[in-house]
Amino acid sequence: MLDPMTTMNISLPETLKSFVDEQVNERGYGTSSEYVRELIRRDQQRQQLRALLVEGAASGATTPVDGSYFESLRTRVRNAHK
Repeated sequence: MLDPMTTMNISLPETLKSFVDEQVNERGYGTSSEYVRELIRRDQQRQQLRALLVEGAASGATTPVDGSYFESLRTRVRNAHK
C-alpha cells in the first residue's frame, strides 16, 4: 500500500527551478513532484548503501571466498525462486 501523500512547499532560485523543469521535460517525469520524489528515494538508497558499506568495513576480516562460495550463493538463489 502506498503512503498517503502530504504537501511540502519549497522555495528555489529561478536557476534551480529552470533546471527542475528541464529535467521533468527531458526525462519524462509527469510533474516536478515526481522528479523530487525520485531524487529523495535515490538519496535514501545511497544512504542505506553507505551504511551497509560502513557496517561491512567495520565487521572485520573474514575468510577469503572462492568459486565454491559463489556457487553456493547461486544455488541458494535458485532454490529460493522455486
